[in-house]
Amino acid sequence: MDQKSFFRLIFLIVTAGFIISFTSTYFSHAPSSTTGILDCTDSSSSPLCASRNFLFNKQQPRPIPKQDPKPKTKNHDHVSDTPNHPLDPLTVVEINKVRSILSSHALFTSGTPHAFHTVVLEEPDKNLVRHWEKGNPLPPRKASVIARVGLNTHVLTVDISTGRVDSENSPVSVSGYPMMTIEEMNAMTVAPFANADFNRTIISRGINLTDVICFPISCGWFGNKEENARVIKSQCFLTQGTPNFYMRPIEGLTILVDLDTKQVIEISDTGRAIPIPGSTNTDYRFEKLATTDKTRLLNPISIEQPRGPSFVIEDNHLVKWANWEFHLKPDPRAGVVISLVRVHDPDTQETRDVMYKGFVSELFVPYMDPSDAWYFKTYMDAGEYGFGLQAMPLVPLNDCPRNAAYMDGVFAAADGTPFVRENMVCIFESYSGDIGWRHSESPITGIPIREVRPKVTLVVRMAASVGNYDYIIDYEFQTDGLIKAKVGLSGILMVKGTPYQNKNQVEKDKDGNEEELHGTLLSENVIGVIHDHYVTFYLDLDVDGPDNSFVKVNLKRQETEPGESPRKSYLKAVRNIAKTEKDGQIKLSLYDPSEFHVINSGKSTRVGNPTGYKVVPRTTAASLLDHDDPPQKRGAFTNNQIWVTPYNKSEQWAGGLFTYQSHGDDTLAVWSERDRDIENKDIVVWYTLGFHHIPCQEDFPIMPTVSSSFDLKPVNFFERNPILRAAPNFEHDLPVCGVQSVSA
Repeated sequence: MDQKSFFRLIFLIVTAGFIISFTSTYFSHAPSSTTGILDCTDSSSSPLCASRNFLFNKQQPRPIPKQDPKPKTKNHDHVSDTPNHPLDPLTVVEINKVRSILSSHALFTSGTPHAFHTVVLEEPDKNLVRHWEKGNPLPPRKASVIARVGLNTHVLTVDISTGRVDSENSPVSVSGYPMMTIEEMNAMTVAPFANADFNRTIISRGINLTDVICFPISCGWFGNKEENARVIKSQCFLTQGTPNFYMRPIEGLTILVDLDTKQVIEISDTGRAIPIPGSTNTDYRFEKLATTDKTRLLNPISIEQPRGPSFVIEDNHLVKWANWEFHLKPDPRAGVVISLVRVHDPDTQETRDVMYKGFVSELFVPYMDPSDAWYFKTYMDAGEYGFGLQAMPLVPLNDCPRNAAYMDGVFAAADGTPFVRENMVCIFESYSGDIGWRHSESPITGIPIREVRPKVTLVVRMAASVGNYDYIIDYEFQTDGLIKAKVGLSGILMVKGTPYQNKNQVEKDKDGNEEELHGTLLSENVIGVIHDHYVTFYLDLDVDGPDNSFVKVNLKRQETEPGESPRKSYLKAVRNIAKTEKDGQIKLSLYDPSEFHVINSGKSTRVGNPTGYKVVPRTTAASLLDHDDPPQKRGAFTNNQIWVTPYNKSEQWAGGLFTYQSHGDDTLAVWSERDRDIENKDIVVWYTLGFHHIPCQEDFPIMPTVSSSFDLKPVNFFERNPILRAAPNFEHDLPVCGVQSVSA
């Protein structure tokens, strides 16, 4: 056996457990011989399954800890699913049909290696969807396919009924590549170990190959090595003594790999003098932390609904709750897409349009360390990794409460075979003791009024684990017409190794200035690097129809005239309708307070106000990077917090359709520079929610969730408070549960 084969054998033995844990979350386990769903429990020839089956046959089953909730039965097998709505995602049958059609297409019969990076519904034209009614025939079902054939990218449209395949701009000539497939990400954990130089490097550090795991990291675009090849970087960690390998980086070791050939191009090893952090106090698993009833801080809490939930899910994807209805579907890139959002007006008894489509368009995560091993860490989590592909099955009772319903995602593997992401989305009603509205009259009036209404909301939730970080995305619907979009950040910090074990060891220059660590010393030999998170939402608001205008309502100080009033000043609202896209480019400022309305000038209330919704920012952050910095060129959609563009079906991804190694030449910022008309047009609002993250010790070894949000709130949309008629809670409506006595 030659040296290269020897190291490959070692690698297979070493990384078995990690490959299993990484891949096992992505597949349904129902037999596939009759269903057509990718199933790695049979003899599937899928590249994704080949390594997984080899490893699973040698893996002992893990006992379920006592605290794990009872495994939930599957929603259904998906084999019998049929589309019921023009926006329903592709079914198992349809994905298999697309695969069959393309298997005989000239592009895929030449023997050239190929992979399907995206297989999703090609949505019908918006006007057709808006006017479609249940009972009418569905528009022709088509699939949008992005495929790599050899070294070229192709965009195809497949008519599922006729078998016709249309090619759009193929091969693609713009900068960038499609998002990675799961198979590619898995292969990149293997690729370094197939290189003898890499293995020698590990061994020369005194590290056992059996204790190393490597993780693929998108490398942005900086020219040079990224110019003419689709490449990725890989960095490695020590797994000995902890499952939290992120806390044990092999600092300074970076491997550049060709994504197409799977060959190592370059190895950079600049951190030999930096020790690998220890494993002490890095484990975060419940069964490894001594928690008993005596040390438990909180008693369990659960929301019960004696009459059952108030929402229904019709035809698998149409959600109806209280005065709301909307279409909901999982998506491999966006995660969750909410469409055709309508609210019932209690006064007119009409169901009115609010939003045609809303989703997470892109996530930009730049790290603030310019060193050789860190400068390239400027992730685009949707366009590079697939935000939906990284979504994990939600954990009942902990990710979602007992009263939740779940929705699966059905996606296509790189070979075109469908697979099921179970429990990807949950829907539940939430009540946390908040108040919908209230008023109690003062005793001095002599009017004994105490009126209070509880606030119950409907939450749509997904969670994605993009490597070390976990994102929780909530869309929360309130009965008063408000929609809240909330982003939660949790998971594990990406850290760097350092020789320092205490702050008092950090070197200082002659002026007493400390060495720049680019972050915070969190534990011995561990630095949490400063970074940002930007989550850009696509919001195709259709307030009472598609023709809307964007209005910036500025609060201005007005000085009073001499003798006019005892007051010297007051605030007034100045309304400015955006005429073109540049008028809709907004940088938020505390010292330029404004409201941001989307109105329908063709619809008005009985007193003459145009109906509308407003974007209400909450805590957010703005990018401080130089606009000519390569990462910021690619992430230029974060240069403003709000953009407004005319609706264009091809403009949905803020970082461009092909984000991986893109040059920033096809982004929201580029489109908006066209300065198109947006007054009384079908417009799209883009909102970016931002976080600056300076890590602290409380983030170690796993981060408590930090959240921020924004609202879409009705403004003169209703004639009056739409929940005026809401009922209060009464004692007879609620169950009385026994309470165990608690002694001091």
